[in-house]
Amino acid sequence: MSITYHVCKYTPTELLTALGGQCALLDEPPENFDLSDQVAHPNLCGFGKSVIQAAMAGHVKELVLVNCCDTIRSAYDILKEFGNLDFLYLLDILHSQESCSVQHARDQLLDLAEAYGAYKGTQFDRAAFFAAFQPKPQPPGPHIAVLGAKMGTHLFSLVEETMPLPAVNQTCAANRWVAPPEDEEDLPTLLEAYARNLLGQLPCMRMTDHTARRALYNTPGLEGVVYHTLQFCDYYGFEYAGLRSQLPVPLLKIESDGTTQSREQLRTRLEAFAEGFAAPQKGDNPMPSHGYFAGIDSGSATTDVVILDQDKTIVAKVILPTGAGASNGAQRALEEALQQAGLTQADLTATVTTGYGRGVIQAGDKSITEITCHAKGAHFLYPQVRTVIDIGGQDSKVIAIAPDGSVTNFVMNDKCAAGTGRFLEMMARTLELSLEEISTVGLQWKEEITISSMCTVFADSEVVSLVAQNKALPDIVHGLNQSVASRAAALYRRAGGTGPCMMTGGVARNQGVVEAIQEKLGQPLFIHPDAQLCGALGAALFALEM
Repeated sequence: MSITYHVCKYTPTELLTALGGQCALLDEPPENFDLSDQVAHPNLCGFGKSVIQAAMAGHVKELVLVNCCDTIRSAYDILKEFGNLDFLYLLDILHSQESCSVQHARDQLLDLAEAYGAYKGTQFDRAAFFAAFQPKPQPPGPHIAVLGAKMGTHLFSLVEETMPLPAVNQTCAANRWVAPPEDEEDLPTLLEAYARNLLGQLPCMRMTDHTARRALYNTPGLEGVVYHTLQFCDYYGFEYAGLRSQLPVPLLKIESDGTTQSREQLRTRLEAFAEGFAAPQKGDNPMPSHGYFAGIDSGSATTDVVILDQDKTIVAKVILPTGAGASNGAQRALEEALQQAGLTQADLTATVTTGYGRGVIQAGDKSITEITCHAKGAHFLYPQVRTVIDIGGQDSKVIAIAPDGSVTNFVMNDKCAAGTGRFLEMMARTLELSLEEISTVGLQWKEEITISSMCTVFADSEVVSLVAQNKALPDIVHGLNQSVASRAAALYRRAGGTGPCMMTGGVARNQGVVEAIQEKLGQPLFIHPDAQLCGALGAALFALEM
């Protein structure tokens, strides 16, 4: 039997079932938007693009849409012309629960029943209609709620995998429950009662009155919230802005583009959030009487290793290029650190891995995210620190930490490399400078130059244009430093950063960027000589406490 797909909680699936349909939520994200980008505007949100992509790829032949927003209207128009579907219908439901909206929805349901019944060659089955209603969900126990924009099973499964408590999907398309109406002999009367219940369920953010959504924020057993937004979608961004100051439980915001491509980057954020739920250890941890403890930070540009003895003294520290393989790079760095300390791998009591390559390193006993490890390492080097700015090879993050060194909040850049070490490395190559030269040449600037684009590729073109205009090299580099600093300062404000502030990561060695960030923040940055090793140091400290 063919499947009739839908994307919205206001889709009348019970009615479609009563007319012989088999309904399913269009839930699987595409790997990319290669087909939808041929017919849709590039700034259409991933929700709409994924619908278009599925239809254009032939995965969907029957589709009922609800006019949630302009994106869905656009998707309908595009699919009507290019989709080649067997059945396509746009249900026009008003954005309120008032009586006129209910009557309008009733008329829409009658029209849909006529069109769908003619397509299927069926009549309305009253028994199948009432059998299609689902029982009301039972209240969950202690749980993590996933709120916000529609989240596909691929991403929700990642949330389930990483969270320390059961995750409950309460995003816009998942928290559907419609009460069955009273039975009425007359079909228009029955569908009017059905429309009232359909519109009366827990509202999504498209509705003009969505105050009832606050019930989600006060669910018994709620221990934390993962809030999901979609790129180019504003509805749930507004709700998140209000939640930041209302929720009494930890809150993590993640954003996806509707494809599977950002899954592994989002894993780091989810795991770091989950690590914050670890039960605090009571009393002093007894320190081992012997042994050595290694931390391996596998980053995109370098792999760092720190080895500690039982007294938390650093006995070896190594920074090597990661190379083509994270596992091989980690093994090389670990072997060099062991040689430096005069040890063998058998001398290591425990090893903790962190960084992007942490999951593939065979030598580790446990993996912990670089966010938690950087907080641990920074607190060890500078106990007064309350905010850590870490600019690494391919990402930037700002971490707010408590007096005990635990993470209270963090934000990261998106999957663009703008404002990172990779960005500066590419700019240095364009300007024919070494990384050492680009770190200081901007300090001698005279003319204020603004690099308007934060996209690495576009900024590179902008720099080439400035060179062609014969702009002075120090002025161009100063403009680059300012753009990186602006990005870091924005993350700092989003994280609710406070002083004292410490900078870690490889870019902490760039004097020009450090001075630019200090100027943007209006406060000094503490730079430790081992700032680049902060993640590996934190991992080694966790190894010692295991």
